[in-house]
Amino acid sequence: MDNIFPVEIEKAYRLLNVGGTTLVSAKCDGVCDVMPATWACPLDVLPCKATVVVDSSHFTRKLIDKSGMFALQLPTVGILRETMALGSVSKNDDPEKVEKSGAELFYMDGFDIPLVKGCAGWMIFKRVPEPHNEQTYDLLIGECLGAWADARVFKNGHWKFESAPSGLRTLHYVAGGNFYAIGDAISV
Repeated sequence: MDNIFPVEIEKAYRLLNVGGTTLVSAKCDGVCDVMPATWACPLDVLPCKATVVVDSSHFTRKLIDKSGMFALQLPTVGILRETMALGSVSKNDDPEKVEKSGAELFYMDGFDIPLVKGCAGWMIFKRVPEPHNEQTYDLLIGECLGAWADARVFKNGHWKFESAPSGLRTLHYVAGGNFYAIGDAISV
């Protein structure tokens, strides 16, 4: 927790620009859930907005619809097993899914949205209602209210994977339980 620092909202979109797997979390009426999602991306810079596709059948989606809030986080190699466990079962089927996954949750001051320890970045969003997109495509839009990153891997608004411990590389899901960790930096 000592390495977590706030990211300027003007630079928050860069957390998602890396294109990695995200963990989506939400909470309503004391009940929380976390699920992986790979279809998340930046939408706008100021105010920072992002999109994420979360099927209406998912437990997490129901929490987002009720609360109007969600978080996007960038899981790392260090929490690969927890990330896979969170995506292997639905809280619709197992109410203790999050606890059984081994994921550790924490909260940032002023927000009642659970965040997952071991990620490289965290963003909390207020849902921007777009009924057509939500019903037709399960596409949610959020406006970023706060963003944080691990200073060992994201500094001064830029990713620094090449100098960070390998366990902090972001995960990129392919299929069938297979991921890639982000690779080396290449400059042009």
